[in-house]
Amino acid sequence: MTLPPPASAMIASNGLQLCCDSFGPLDAPPVVLVMGLGAQMISWDDDFCRALVARGLRVIRFDNRDIGKSTWLPHLGVPNTMALMAKAAIGLKPQVPYTLRDMATDTVGLMDALGLARAHVVGASMGGGIVQEMAIHTPDRLLSMTSIMSSTGDPTLPPPSAEAMALLFAPAPSERQAYLGHHAKVLKVLRGPHFGEDQVSDRDKAAHNFDRGLNGGGVARQLAAIFASGNRTQALSKVKTPTLVIHGDADPLIRVAGGHATAAAIPGSTLKIIAGMGHTLPRPTWSPIIDHIAALAR
Repeated sequence: MTLPPPASAMIASNGLQLCCDSFGPLDAPPVVLVMGLGAQMISWDDDFCRALVARGLRVIRFDNRDIGKSTWLPHLGVPNTMALMAKAAIGLKPQVPYTLRDMATDTVGLMDALGLARAHVVGASMGGGIVQEMAIHTPDRLLSMTSIMSSTGDPTLPPPSAEAMALLFAPAPSERQAYLGHHAKVLKVLRGPHFGEDQVSDRDKAAHNFDRGLNGGGVARQLAAIFASGNRTQALSKVKTPTLVIHGDADPLIRVAGGHATAAAIPGSTLKIIAGMGHTLPRPTWSPIIDHIAALAR
């Protein structure tokens, strides 16, 4: 039997309203899931969350600022992301609407509002950068950190494939049917050749994304935050939070070198490479990923 999704709530944090929901008993160890660029909290699949609950954990997921049902910030303008990327490539930190550190502060504020003194935090892609910022600046709030398909922000790391790079700068269509087709193409590139598509599930998730709220300007501002947040390698060398780094060896967007660099930067961290995984979380990869997260939490 398919269970209904949990009811969502709007939570005040860092001057914003963040849309979140929770799975599992309130007294279980909390795991906060942080999603990536332009991705809504529903990208953490309901069944993925319930599998973590089955390991004895409470799961909180939420929409980052500027996406989904959380606060949008159109008054901050739409940055020129190509220009920002060029500056970041030569080590410059351009002026941007906000940074990953600001988004980390959003996450800590969400924990405050939920009464969570400490939590296990798990971030995917941009979310990995956000939880790394939490470990750097608010380590007392973290029980553990898991960084999935992310990197240190080092500009010398291998770049995305040409196809994946094109996706970064391709605006999503504003018409529903066109968006569904666009989403399928994005998944095909990011998922890679090793895991087959699930046409029904993929289309349902794309429709849900569209209906909850797409925000092209917000995606540009989030991308600017990534480019402007710089190289975390040196700061990560001082992190003492128990850390797990997970990466796919077929990732076309953030190459597996990003995972190796993250694990090398954080003393005592554990690196798990998932064979064939690209820049998505296909269902066949869930079991090992969830096992690793739960083992770290224990």
